[in-house]
Amino acid sequence: MILLSLGLALFNIVTNKGQAQTEKTAKALKMRISISIGLFILVLLAYATGLIQPQGIGARIQQQRQQNQSGN
Repeated sequence: MILLSLGLALFNIVTNKGQAQTEKTAKALKMRISISIGLFILVLLAYATGLIQPQGIGARIQQQRQQNQSGN
């Protein structure tokens, strides 16, 4: 959805001229920003409720620290 609305804004910039271009482009970009913010909030909620867990380097470092603390 995010990429689709960004593509729509690009299409409006390329094909339309004048006031209609500005309004359609602004509407498509507002939609993209709204969808992006909504997705970000959903990811934060999923992390806060434990539905998703971090899997990157930071998570491994934290796991190693917890193991070291429990071993001491």
